Amino acid sequence: MADPLATWLDRYLDHLAVERGLAANTLAAYRRDLRRYVAFCGARDVRTPGEVEASTVRSFVASISASTWGEDERPYSARSVARTASSVRSFHRFLLREGVVDRDPASTLVQPKLPRSLPHPISLDEITRLLESPDPRTSAGLRDRAILELLYGAGLRISELVGLDVDEVDLEEGSVRVLGKGGKEREVPLGRMAREAVGAYLSRARPLLASRTSRAALFLNTRGGRLTRQSCARLLSTYVKAADIDRRVTLHTLRHSFATHLLEGGADVRVVQELLGHASVATTQIYTLVTKEHLREVYYSSHPRARRGASGGR
Repeated sequence: MADPLATWLDRYLDHLAVERGLAANTLAAYRRDLRRYVAFCGARDVRTPGEVEASTVRSFVASISASTWGEDERPYSARSVARTASSVRSFHRFLLREGVVDRDPASTLVQPKLPRSLPHPISLDEITRLLESPDPRTSAGLRDRAILELLYGAGLRISELVGLDVDEVDLEEGSVRVLGKGGKEREVPLGRMAREAVGAYLSRARPLLASRTSRAALFLNTRGGRLTRQSCARLLSTYVKAADIDRRVTLHTLRHSFATHLLEGGADVRVVQELLGHASVATTQIYTLVTKEHLREVYYSSHPRARRGASGGR
């Protein structure tokens, strides 16, 4: 029979999935973090919510900070520790709200501060080389060009892209209907090149890839099934090499580049927020810091009296 703490964890995870509608990946992170927490408590004979003390919570977070994971025994990153601590705090707030306990042992837990990490977009020249890498003479090439154009041209998350169905793309109007985080739906406009790429894929490639099991999925693999995130990551890696881009580029890099290039082009930050599907404009404002860095670089490399070694004489 499961310990009461483990039973309440299952109820909390159901609450996150059903009532809060968290995305599958976010839910998986909560489940992974909190199962480790419950196991930590069990190893110390803490098996009910009421037995958890503030010292238990602090000891768990400290153990995570000192832990390693994976075959290469990499230490947990500051971001992973902060996420885990946040999961534990949320779980105990839930127990308090449900009346399971009359105190919150995680209330005094100090959330670790994270260093601000800026997104790393790629340049317009690199974007162009990347998007032109797929071979339009093949079904896979037409599909891959459409994928890359949508990731960059609409700023989609990879989970949003692989979840798309055919009827969620309106080429005539030039828009795509996206189901984002928390089940929130938004409509994103498609530019000419993205529309052309998706249109070419739908008319010339998807019919060749489709099978009886394809149903409505937009992007298909060679067996006719819905394309996965992992497959998209592999194809991106292939095209990054083909485009001779000598830097790390992930699927999310294209979303970063979409936002950064819009802001550099003069787009309002709140418009970019809506296009990205961010709940808060504060999340989007990280990209304004990137564009400021870019402006500084251009200024110091271009202005005659800002360059290193510039003479102050006449």
